[in-house]
Order: sequence, then structure tokens, then C-alpha cells
Amino acid sequence: MAGSETPGLLPDAVHQSMKPGTALLRLETTHAREGTLDGAWWPRTRDIAAELPSLITALTEHLGPVTRVGLDSNAWDELPTRIMVDDRVVHIDSFPVGDDTVLITRGDRDHFSLMLVPPDTSPDAARAAMARAVRADNVTDAKQILIDTGSGTPTTSA
Repeated sequence: MAGSETPGLLPDAVHQSMKPGTALLRLETTHAREGTLDGAWWPRTRDIAAELPSLITALTEHLGPVTRVGLDSNAWDELPTRIMVDDRVVHIDSFPVGDDTVLITRGDRDHFSLMLVPPDTSPDAARAAMARAVRADNVTDAKQILIDTGSGTPTTSA
């Protein structure tokens, strides 16, 4: 980082490029991961079939093959049990993880937790929430980050 940037915050260029459909990740693939969250995702819609493939493709580039995704079914319009992404089956599990969290599994037991920024969040609030979620020293859960940054809590589908 350049000396003029605040330690622990993302450079302005990253903030400006964030828009719905963005996955912002701080991937620590060792056993010593200290932050509460490994990243953040800001989907464009609540249509998981349209949104999840691009997230999985991006994660696969950094993590290797993603085998499972855990989501709260209340946060999405419909939740299939699996989808095909890049000729691979990815299983989708419905967990009561909260509308604000996505659990990613690589292999059998390597899990990553992403904060889910609601699609209708304003750009400024989403940028602030995502920047906070990926800080290595973050110990705040996703729901509280969303509240603190003005993103509110994710709304559930009817």
C-alpha cells in the first residue's frame, strides 16, 4: 500500500470499482485465519441461479474447486439443491446461517464465510460494509456490519 493510504482499508480505486455483482475477498487459506469473515459478496438480485455461478467461478480461481455453498433459503427467491458451474456440480445447502452470510466449502472441511450484502444496498453503504468485512482484524459478524454501515439487515423474500 502507498504511504498515504490508511492501514487496513482498501485503496480508493477498489471502492470505486465495487458494484452489485462484486465479490470482495480476503482469502486466508491457512488454519490461523483470525477474522470473523473471509470476504463479502454483493449480488445484483435474489435470483441465486443467476448470481451464484459468477461467484463460484471467481472463488474457484483463488481457492480451487468449490464443492458446496450454504445459504439461508429465506434470503433467495428459490434455492435449488445443486447447480452446474464450469462443468462441475456444486451442491447448495440450506442452513439457517442468516440472510447475511454465505458459507463456501472447498474439499471436505475447508470452509469460508462471506458476508452477503443485500442487492438493494446503496453503493456507499455496500462499499463500507465490504471494506469492513475483509479487514484481517475484523471480529464483528456480518449482521452487525450491515447495521453499522447503514446497509440494514437483508430483507427476506415473500
